[in-house]
Amino acid sequence: MLTYIWIAMVVLSVVYGAATGRIEAVGQGAMDGAKAAVNLCMAMLAPMCLWSGLTELLTRVGALGGLNRLLSPVMGRLFPEAKRHGDTALIAANIGANVLGLGNAATPLSIRASKALGKRCEGGVASAELCRLIVLNTASLQLLPMTVCSIRAGLGSEAPFDIVPAVWISSGAALCVGLGAMFLAEKLFGKGRKRK
Repeated sequence: MLTYIWIAMVVLSVVYGAATGRIEAVGQGAMDGAKAAVNLCMAMLAPMCLWSGLTELLTRVGALGGLNRLLSPVMGRLFPEAKRHGDTALIAANIGANVLGLGNAATPLSIRASKALGKRCEGGVASAELCRLIVLNTASLQLLPMTVCSIRAGLGSEAPFDIVPAVWISSGAALCVGLGAMFLAEKLFGKGRKRK
């Protein structure tokens, strides 16, 4: 659907520019947008490579085991089945990357954790633990929003980290609402499934 929306926007821009005699402005706008996109990608590339490399290094040297032990009480409550099968290290690494605000670096960890949890899903239906992982990955608490701050720095912000208090409040609220909705849905729909 988004593809059709973008195509419609481009076509409408070109048609409007041609009809009003401002086709040069449309072309210049497209070039300026492309330049801004490349600059933004370059600004995000360095921190993303740094944190992705650091995450891979921590995985290879076994340092994620310490994070897993630190988060073990929470993991045991939220992911008891994953804890039994030894999959909590991947989940802990994903949560750690999200807490540091490393959205792009956290994605590969999230995919690996989702695959591990997905092996135990029956009949193509997501398990409660897989749903919990998705909620925690989507509405995670961010203590250091590194990706957003690197974008702000790349776009010329003089104080890229001044958003941190607002991020703490908004991400904490999102996490509470997400977990609350998840537990409510499990209580309501889980019981209905058992009755069937």
